[in-house]
Amino acid sequence: MTAVPVPYRVVARWAETPDTATLRLEPVGGPLAPFAPGQFALVWAFGLGEIPLSVSAIPTTGGLAHTVRRLGAVSAGLFAAEVGDELGLRGPYGTGWELEKAHGQDLLVVAVGIGLAPLRPLVRDAVADPKAYGRLNVLVGARTPADLMAKAETRLWRTAYTGVVVDRPATGWTGRTGVVTQLIGQAHFTPRDTTAFVCGPEPMLRATARELLHRGVPGDRIKVSLDRNMHCATGHCGDCRLGPLLLCRDGPVVTWSRAEPRKLASRDGWQLVEGSVSPAPPPSSA
Repeated sequence: MTAVPVPYRVVARWAETPDTATLRLEPVGGPLAPFAPGQFALVWAFGLGEIPLSVSAIPTTGGLAHTVRRLGAVSAGLFAAEVGDELGLRGPYGTGWELEKAHGQDLLVVAVGIGLAPLRPLVRDAVADPKAYGRLNVLVGARTPADLMAKAETRLWRTAYTGVVVDRPATGWTGRTGVVTQLIGQAHFTPRDTTAFVCGPEPMLRATARELLHRGVPGDRIKVSLDRNMHCATGHCGDCRLGPLLLCRDGPVVTWSRAEPRKLASRDGWQLVEGSVSPAPPPSSA
């Protein structure tokens, strides 16, 4: 990897939701080293800065792509990028999903909102090699129908079960309403022979992991992405520290067995706060 951003050109752009877009990129000169599903890059919007973004596609299954949600100045600049614009990339950084370690296992993919983006290349790899795995299940949730990502592609995936749910139905919505954990009971998997891959907001990660553990999925086979907590990606700023873990070095993909003891109100006194990690506050004296 390089400390200097490598120029990449936007060769395709499409809207996923009203505030989320996917950018397919090609190198202007020499490319970066290959990315694995689950890894991330620091993506530079010239004149604005850079932010970490997990890959939402890799060259072997759709070309290198990143999906960005418009939240701050840098992400807004990336969201507004058009075909032909140049961006800067550094990477690859972090750990991947390591789908190859789940050979012969049932697969349970659980995502909410933009959390589907880092899981999309994993699902594509699993769909492309169905004989290598057991039953593939994809569970997708979103706040509203308008916030659902990859709607057309999701319908095309060959799975044992694909479930979709939204928190707040809109006029004309005929699908399920509720939270994504409600779909787990509909999926087809043998808990002790299952590897789960989970990405979404922190409360969803905890709720999903608890439900899977309750059903008998081992904690070391529940893999979660904490990519929302990435910052410098070099291990220097410490903003992604989760107890003894530096997520840019030890993550963003970690097993629940490693992450769970360091979650909110954990034994070692650490908690995730607004996308970073801070010491847990002392108990209230009130």
